[in-house]
Amino acid sequence: MEPVSRYLCCEGRELHLTEWGPAQGPAVIAWHGLARTGRDMDDIAAHLAGRGYHVICPDTIGRGLSQWSPDPTAEYCLAFYVRLAVSLVDQLGLQQFAWLGTSMGGAIGLRAAATQLHGRIRRLLLNDIGPRLAPVAVERIRGYAGNPPAFATMAELQGYFRSVYAPYGFLTDAQWLRLTETSARRLPDGRVTPHYDPAMVQQFIVHPTDYDQWSAWDSLAIPVRCLRGETSDLLEPEVAQAMRTRGPKAEVIEIAGCGHAPALNVPAHFALVEGFFSES
Repeated sequence: MEPVSRYLCCEGRELHLTEWGPAQGPAVIAWHGLARTGRDMDDIAAHLAGRGYHVICPDTIGRGLSQWSPDPTAEYCLAFYVRLAVSLVDQLGLQQFAWLGTSMGGAIGLRAAATQLHGRIRRLLLNDIGPRLAPVAVERIRGYAGNPPAFATMAELQGYFRSVYAPYGFLTDAQWLRLTETSARRLPDGRVTPHYDPAMVQQFIVHPTDYDQWSAWDSLAIPVRCLRGETSDLLEPEVAQAMRTRGPKAEVIEIAGCGHAPALNVPAHFALVEGFFSES
């Protein structure tokens, strides 16, 4: 199954998205992580589409094929990402939908469900993200995301991705190749580099408390499932435990063989996502 590629103007910025499955099916917004693109959701989106779901996978502003922000300090933050999400679902005519978010994509969903999309997000599935981030993981992410390397060949770029994203868990050679090809751009000097605006990491400098979301968490009254990579350095065990007892009292499931964040690309992951979204 192949997705449909589209572009929409949201809050004055052009966003790219891929759509999977029948337009009349139950809608799922599948939002990727910080330095990634919507194509990371290909496997889970294809699976859900085969079950009749309508899956929308945006590229966040500054990532993939979406426009880069002309005002990075103001727009690379959760508040603006939520505004983009509201514009996106309004233009698509979606009144009720489920939200699947990996890392930053989950943080956007959490903020949106507690604020501007309250009552419209019916179920929230967080992939290795919670209302608080481990500081050591934030520093790790800032270190690699803020200074993306450049390589002479795609083979070298793939080697880099295989190293930095090893915590994703098992990926086939074909999946690693697709990840590389869908998240690469060529620089003026001919080298290749990850396909995002390095300025997006300013979020952690200009908006240092952006991911502190316990107040939003405690306000939620919808079903929430969280998938935590068993060796995740981003979602600490004590935070995951608190998520089970506070706010929506999430179901937290540990995913063996993964860190930050599970790739959602194997049947066991598909079952955890589809099973949650299919519950009444």
